[in-house]
Amino acid sequence: MEFKDYYQVLGVPRDATAEQIKKAFRQLARKYHPDVSKEPDAAARMSEVNEAHAVLSDPERRAAYDAVGQGRRQGEAFTPPPDWDAGFEFSGRGFGDGADAGDFSDFFAELFGRAGSRPNGRARPRGFAAGEDLHRRGEDHHAKILLDLEDAWRGATRQIALRLPQLGPDGRVRVGERTLEVRIPAGVRPGQMIRLAGQGGPGHGSAPAGDLFLEVHFHPHPRFRLDGGTLVAELPVAPWEAALGAVVPVRLPDGSTLKVRVPADAQGGRILRVPGKGLPGATPGDLELVVRVLLPSAWDPRARKLYEQMAAELTDFDARQVAAAEAERQPHKDRR
Repeated sequence: MEFKDYYQVLGVPRDATAEQIKKAFRQLARKYHPDVSKEPDAAARMSEVNEAHAVLSDPERRAAYDAVGQGRRQGEAFTPPPDWDAGFEFSGRGFGDGADAGDFSDFFAELFGRAGSRPNGRARPRGFAAGEDLHRRGEDHHAKILLDLEDAWRGATRQIALRLPQLGPDGRVRVGERTLEVRIPAGVRPGQMIRLAGQGGPGHGSAPAGDLFLEVHFHPHPRFRLDGGTLVAELPVAPWEAALGAVVPVRLPDGSTLKVRVPADAQGGRILRVPGKGLPGATPGDLELVVRVLLPSAWDPRARKLYEQMAAELTDFDARQVAAAEAERQPHKDRR
Protein backbone atom coordinates (compact mmCIF):
# COMPACT_ATOMS: atom_id res chain seq x y z
CA MET A 1 0.00 0.00 0.00
CA GLU A 2 1.22 3.52 -0.84
CA PHE A 3 1.25 6.41 1.60
CA LYS A 4 -1.02 9.34 0.71
CA ASP A 5 0.17 12.84 1.54
CA TYR A 6 -3.13 14.62 2.11
CA TYR A 7 -1.41 17.97 2.63
CA GLN A 8 0.17 17.65 -0.81
CA VAL A 9 -3.20 16.73 -2.33
CA LEU A 10 -4.77 19.92 -1.01
CA GLY A 11 -1.64 22.00 -1.55
CA VAL A 12 -1.45 23.27 2.04
CA PRO A 13 1.40 23.25 4.60
CA ARG A 14 1.37 20.77 7.46
CA ASP A 15 0.63 23.52 9.97
CA ALA A 16 -2.32 24.81 7.93
CA THR A 17 -5.26 26.22 9.86
CA ALA A 18 -8.80 24.90 9.52
CA GLU A 19 -9.67 27.94 7.41
CA GLN A 20 -6.74 27.34 5.03
CA ILE A 21 -7.83 23.74 4.56
CA LYS A 22 -11.42 24.77 3.90
CA LYS A 23 -10.32 27.41 1.38
CA ALA A 24 -8.01 24.99 -0.48
CA PHE A 25 -10.76 22.37 -0.64
CA ARG A 26 -13.27 24.83 -2.11
CA GLN A 27 -10.82 25.98 -4.77
CA LEU A 28 -9.99 22.42 -5.81
CA ALA A 29 -13.66 21.41 -5.75
CA ARG A 30 -14.48 24.20 -8.20
CA LYS A 31 -11.63 23.02 -10.41
CA TYR A 32 -12.28 19.27 -10.39
CA HIS A 33 -15.99 18.78 -9.73
CA PRO A 34 -17.14 16.47 -12.55
CA ASP A 35 -20.20 18.62 -13.26
CA VAL A 36 -18.10 21.63 -14.28
CA SER A 37 -14.52 20.45 -14.84
CA LYS A 38 -12.97 19.98 -18.28
CA GLU A 39 -10.05 17.99 -16.83
CA PRO A 40 -9.88 14.40 -18.19
CA ASP A 41 -9.17 12.95 -14.72
CA ALA A 42 -11.59 15.20 -12.87
CA ALA A 43 -13.52 12.41 -11.14
CA ALA A 44 -10.38 10.73 -9.80
CA ARG A 45 -8.87 14.02 -8.65
CA MET A 46 -12.12 15.05 -6.97
CA SER A 47 -12.18 11.75 -5.09
CA GLU A 48 -8.62 12.40 -3.84
CA VAL A 49 -9.55 15.92 -2.78
CA ASN A 50 -12.65 14.71 -0.94
CA GLU A 51 -10.61 12.06 0.87
CA ALA A 52 -7.91 14.51 1.91
CA HIS A 53 -10.54 16.97 3.12
CA ALA A 54 -12.36 14.24 5.10
CA VAL A 55 -9.16 13.64 7.07
CA LEU A 56 -7.63 17.11 7.44
CA SER A 57 -10.89 18.91 8.23
CA ASP A 58 -11.54 16.62 11.20
CA PRO A 59 -9.24 17.37 14.19
CA GLU A 60 -9.34 13.78 15.45
CA ARG A 61 -8.53 12.12 12.14
CA ARG A 62 -5.94 14.76 11.35
CA ALA A 63 -4.09 14.25 14.65
CA ALA A 64 -4.04 10.48 14.14
CA TYR A 65 -2.89 10.88 10.52
CA ASP A 66 -0.12 13.28 11.58
CA ALA A 67 1.10 10.83 14.22
CA VAL A 68 1.31 7.82 11.91
CA GLY A 69 2.50 9.79 8.86
CA GLN A 70 5.35 11.73 10.41
CA GLY A 71 8.34 11.59 8.06
CA ARG A 72 6.42 9.76 5.34
CA ARG A 73 6.37 10.80 1.67
CA GLN A 74 3.72 10.56 -1.02
CA GLY A 75 3.75 7.20 -2.80
CA GLU A 76 6.22 5.36 -0.58
CA ALA A 77 5.41 1.83 0.60
CA PHE A 78 3.47 2.03 3.82
CA THR A 79 2.07 -0.33 6.43
CA PRO A 80 0.61 1.12 9.65
CA PRO A 81 2.63 0.04 12.70
CA PRO A 82 0.80 -2.37 15.03
CA ASP A 83 -1.48 -0.55 17.50
CA TRP A 84 -0.41 2.84 16.13
CA ASP A 85 -3.79 4.29 17.15
CA ALA A 86 -3.63 3.24 20.81
CA GLY A 87 -3.94 6.04 23.34
CA PHE A 88 -5.97 8.45 21.19
CA GLU A 89 -9.30 9.50 22.67
CA PHE A 90 -12.01 10.19 20.13
CA SER A 91 -15.58 11.37 20.29
CA GLY A 92 -18.33 9.01 19.21
CA ARG A 93 -17.25 5.72 17.68
CA GLY A 94 -13.72 6.86 16.98
CA PHE A 95 -12.00 8.61 14.12
CA GLY A 96 -13.92 6.52 11.60
CA ASP A 97 -17.22 7.95 12.84
CA GLY A 98 -19.33 9.19 9.96
CA ALA A 99 -16.86 8.10 7.27
CA ASP A 100 -17.71 5.56 4.62
CA ALA A 101 -14.34 3.96 3.92
CA GLY A 102 -15.79 2.38 0.78
CA ASP A 103 -15.94 5.80 -0.85
CA PHE A 104 -12.19 6.35 -0.54
CA SER A 105 -8.87 4.58 -1.06
CA ASP A 106 -7.52 1.46 0.62
CA PHE A 107 -5.12 3.77 2.49
CA PHE A 108 -8.05 5.61 4.07
CA ALA A 109 -9.87 2.35 4.86
CA GLU A 110 -6.76 0.90 6.53
CA LEU A 111 -6.43 3.89 8.85
CA PHE A 112 -10.00 5.01 9.42
CA GLY A 113 -12.33 2.25 8.32
CA ARG A 114 -12.09 0.18 11.50
CA ALA A 115 -14.81 1.94 13.54
CA GLY A 116 -17.88 -0.16 14.15
CA SER A 117 -21.11 0.51 15.96
CA ARG A 118 -21.10 2.72 19.03
CA PRO A 119 -20.02 0.73 22.13
CA ASN A 120 -23.30 1.32 23.99
CA GLY A 121 -25.36 0.80 20.84
CA ARG A 122 -26.71 4.35 20.75
CA ALA A 123 -26.14 6.75 17.89
CA ARG A 124 -25.49 10.20 19.25
CA PRO A 125 -25.36 13.07 16.73
CA ARG A 126 -22.66 15.71 16.90
CA GLY A 127 -25.20 18.55 16.58
CA PHE A 128 -28.84 19.23 17.42
CA ALA A 129 -31.83 20.02 15.26
CA ALA A 130 -33.60 23.35 15.65
CA GLY A 131 -35.90 23.35 18.68
CA GLU A 132 -34.33 20.19 20.12
CA ASP A 133 -33.77 20.07 23.89
CA LEU A 134 -30.21 21.30 24.57
CA HIS A 135 -30.14 19.77 28.06
CA ARG A 136 -28.73 16.58 26.72
CA ARG A 137 -26.25 14.03 27.94
CA GLY A 138 -22.72 14.47 26.65
CA GLU A 139 -21.30 12.43 23.80
CA ASP A 140 -19.62 9.15 24.55
CA HIS A 141 -15.90 8.90 23.83
CA HIS A 142 -13.80 5.93 22.75
CA ALA A 143 -10.13 5.02 23.10
CA LYS A 144 -8.00 1.97 22.37
CA ILE A 145 -5.62 1.01 25.19
CA LEU A 146 -2.80 -1.51 25.48
CA LEU A 147 -2.48 -3.63 28.60
CA ASP A 148 -0.04 -6.24 29.83
CA LEU A 149 -1.33 -9.80 29.90
CA GLU A 150 -0.47 -10.00 33.59
CA ASP A 151 -2.91 -7.15 34.34
CA ALA A 152 -5.77 -9.08 32.74
CA TRP A 153 -4.73 -12.28 34.51
CA ARG A 154 -4.79 -10.87 38.04
CA GLY A 155 -6.75 -7.64 37.67
CA ALA A 156 -5.05 -4.34 38.41
CA THR A 157 -5.41 -0.57 38.74
CA ARG A 158 -3.35 1.37 36.23
CA GLN A 159 -2.68 4.98 35.23
CA ILE A 160 -3.79 5.33 31.60
CA ALA A 161 -2.67 8.40 29.60
CA LEU A 162 -4.94 9.46 26.73
CA ARG A 163 -4.41 12.05 23.99
CA LEU A 164 -7.46 14.08 22.94
CA PRO A 165 -7.18 16.02 19.64
CA GLN A 166 -9.04 19.34 19.55
CA LEU A 167 -9.15 22.41 17.34
CA GLY A 168 -7.40 25.34 19.01
CA PRO A 169 -8.50 28.98 18.84
CA ASP A 170 -5.90 29.62 16.12
CA GLY A 171 -7.55 27.04 13.85
CA ARG A 172 -4.78 24.46 14.32
CA VAL A 173 -5.05 21.02 15.89
CA ARG A 174 -3.84 20.69 19.46
CA VAL A 175 -3.47 17.36 21.23
CA GLY A 176 -4.26 17.57 24.92
CA GLU A 177 -3.49 14.80 27.38
CA ARG A 178 -5.17 13.50 30.48
CA THR A 179 -4.37 10.63 32.83
CA LEU A 180 -7.04 8.42 34.35
CA GLU A 181 -6.84 5.77 37.04
CA VAL A 182 -8.49 2.70 35.56
CA ARG A 183 -9.42 -0.53 37.29
CA ILE A 184 -8.62 -3.47 35.02
CA PRO A 185 -10.98 -6.37 35.79
CA ALA A 186 -9.43 -9.82 35.98
CA GLY A 187 -10.22 -11.85 32.87
CA VAL A 188 -10.83 -8.91 30.52
CA ARG A 189 -10.67 -10.13 26.91
CA PRO A 190 -9.16 -8.55 23.78
CA GLY A 191 -11.71 -6.21 22.21
CA GLN A 192 -13.74 -5.92 25.40
CA MET A 193 -14.82 -2.45 26.54
CA ILE A 194 -14.12 -0.94 29.95
CA ARG A 195 -16.72 1.75 30.65
CA LEU A 196 -15.79 4.82 32.66
CA ALA A 197 -19.03 6.57 33.54
CA GLY A 198 -19.04 10.34 33.15
CA GLN A 199 -15.58 10.53 31.54
CA GLY A 200 -16.80 11.27 28.02
CA GLY A 201 -17.83 14.58 26.47
CA PRO A 202 -19.42 17.27 28.68
CA GLY A 203 -23.20 17.42 28.92
CA HIS A 204 -25.29 20.27 27.53
CA GLY A 205 -26.98 22.50 30.04
CA SER A 206 -27.54 20.59 33.25
CA ALA A 207 -27.26 17.16 31.62
CA PRO A 208 -24.51 14.74 32.72
CA ALA A 209 -21.33 13.99 30.80
CA GLY A 210 -21.09 11.04 28.45
CA ASP A 211 -19.11 7.88 29.13
CA LEU A 212 -15.63 6.86 28.02
CA PHE A 213 -15.25 3.38 26.53
CA LEU A 214 -11.77 1.87 26.61
CA GLU A 215 -11.28 -0.88 24.02
CA VAL A 216 -8.83 -3.40 25.44
CA HIS A 217 -5.87 -4.72 23.46
CA PHE A 218 -2.64 -6.24 24.71
CA HIS A 219 1.06 -5.58 24.40
CA PRO A 220 2.89 -8.45 22.68
CA HIS A 221 4.01 -11.02 25.26
CA PRO A 222 7.33 -12.85 24.85
CA ARG A 223 5.75 -16.26 25.53
CA PHE A 224 1.97 -16.10 25.24
CA ARG A 225 -0.69 -14.76 22.91
CA LEU A 226 -4.42 -14.49 23.45
CA ASP A 227 -7.15 -15.80 21.15
CA GLY A 228 -10.21 -14.48 22.98
CA GLY A 229 -9.91 -16.16 26.37
CA THR A 230 -7.65 -18.93 25.06
CA LEU A 231 -4.00 -18.63 26.06
CA VAL A 232 -1.64 -19.97 23.38
CA ALA A 233 2.06 -20.75 23.85
CA GLU A 234 4.85 -22.97 22.57
CA LEU A 235 5.86 -25.90 24.71
CA PRO A 236 9.54 -26.73 24.17
CA VAL A 237 10.32 -30.39 24.86
CA ALA A 238 13.38 -32.58 24.54
CA PRO A 239 13.31 -35.40 21.94
CA TRP A 240 13.07 -38.09 24.61
CA GLU A 241 10.19 -36.24 26.31
CA ALA A 242 8.31 -36.10 23.01
CA ALA A 243 9.11 -39.74 22.15
CA LEU A 244 8.59 -41.39 25.54
CA GLY A 245 6.10 -39.01 27.13
CA ALA A 246 6.74 -36.83 30.17
CA VAL A 247 5.24 -34.45 32.68
CA VAL A 248 6.75 -30.99 32.17
CA PRO A 249 6.30 -27.66 33.98
CA VAL A 250 4.61 -24.69 32.32
CA ARG A 251 5.00 -21.30 33.93
CA LEU A 252 1.80 -19.20 33.70
CA PRO A 253 1.60 -15.39 33.45
CA ASP A 254 0.89 -15.02 37.18
CA GLY A 255 4.14 -16.83 38.06
CA SER A 256 2.50 -20.10 39.09
CA THR A 257 3.59 -23.41 37.58
CA LEU A 258 1.30 -25.95 35.95
CA LYS A 259 2.30 -29.57 35.36
CA VAL A 260 1.34 -30.74 31.85
CA ARG A 261 1.51 -34.29 30.56
CA VAL A 262 3.12 -34.73 27.15
CA PRO A 263 1.84 -37.99 25.60
CA ALA A 264 4.29 -40.47 24.14
CA ASP A 265 5.11 -40.04 20.44
CA ALA A 266 4.16 -36.34 20.46
CA GLN A 267 5.30 -34.78 17.20
CA GLY A 268 6.29 -31.14 16.77
CA GLY A 269 3.25 -28.95 16.13
CA ARG A 270 0.87 -31.09 18.15
CA ILE A 271 -1.53 -29.00 20.24
CA LEU A 272 -2.08 -29.94 23.86
CA ARG A 273 -5.23 -28.37 25.31
CA VAL A 274 -5.66 -27.84 29.04
CA PRO A 275 -9.29 -26.84 29.75
CA GLY A 276 -9.91 -23.90 32.07
CA LYS A 277 -6.26 -22.89 32.41
CA GLY A 278 -6.35 -19.95 30.02
CA LEU A 279 -7.41 -16.40 30.85
CA PRO A 280 -9.39 -16.38 34.13
CA GLY A 281 -12.96 -15.14 34.21
CA ALA A 282 -16.56 -16.20 34.81
CA THR A 283 -15.91 -18.78 32.10
CA PRO A 284 -12.14 -19.40 32.13
CA GLY A 285 -10.45 -19.86 28.79
CA ASP A 286 -8.34 -22.86 27.83
CA LEU A 287 -4.58 -23.21 27.59
CA GLU A 288 -3.25 -24.34 24.19
CA LEU A 289 0.34 -25.56 24.09
CA VAL A 290 2.00 -26.16 20.73
CA VAL A 291 4.69 -28.82 21.03
CA ARG A 292 8.11 -27.76 19.79
CA VAL A 293 10.81 -30.43 19.84
CA LEU A 294 14.27 -28.97 20.48
CA LEU A 295 17.29 -31.07 19.53
CA PRO A 296 20.54 -31.12 21.49
CA SER A 297 23.36 -29.60 19.46
CA ALA A 298 25.54 -32.05 17.54
CA TRP A 299 28.50 -29.93 18.63
CA ASP A 300 28.11 -31.64 22.00
CA PRO A 301 30.18 -34.87 21.66
CA ARG A 302 27.70 -36.85 23.77
CA ALA A 303 24.76 -35.85 21.59
CA ARG A 304 26.74 -36.43 18.40
CA LYS A 305 27.60 -39.96 19.49
CA LEU A 306 23.93 -40.75 20.12
CA TYR A 307 22.88 -39.23 16.77
CA GLU A 308 25.48 -41.35 14.98
CA GLN A 309 24.23 -44.44 16.80
CA MET A 310 20.62 -43.73 15.79
CA ALA A 311 21.68 -43.11 12.18
CA ALA A 312 23.46 -46.45 12.14
CA GLU A 313 20.71 -48.49 13.78
CA LEU A 314 17.52 -46.85 12.47
CA THR A 315 18.33 -47.14 8.78
CA ASP A 316 14.70 -47.97 7.93
CA PHE A 317 13.44 -44.62 9.30
CA ASP A 318 12.69 -42.15 6.49
CA ALA A 319 11.53 -38.82 7.88
CA ARG A 320 10.21 -37.58 4.51
CA GLN A 321 8.20 -40.75 4.00
CA VAL A 322 6.71 -40.57 7.50
CA ALA A 323 5.75 -36.91 6.98
CA ALA A 324 4.10 -37.72 3.64
CA ALA A 325 2.11 -40.55 5.22
CA GLU A 326 0.93 -38.27 8.04
CA ALA A 327 -0.13 -35.62 5.53
CA GLU A 328 -2.19 -38.22 3.65
CA ARG A 329 -4.00 -39.13 6.87
CA GLN A 330 -5.00 -35.52 7.49
CA PRO A 331 -8.46 -34.52 6.17
CA HIS A 332 -8.22 -32.30 3.08
CA LYS A 333 -10.67 -29.39 3.20
CA ASP A 334 -10.57 -28.99 -0.56
CA ARG A 335 -11.66 -32.57 -1.22
CA ARG A 336 -15.32 -33.08 -2.03
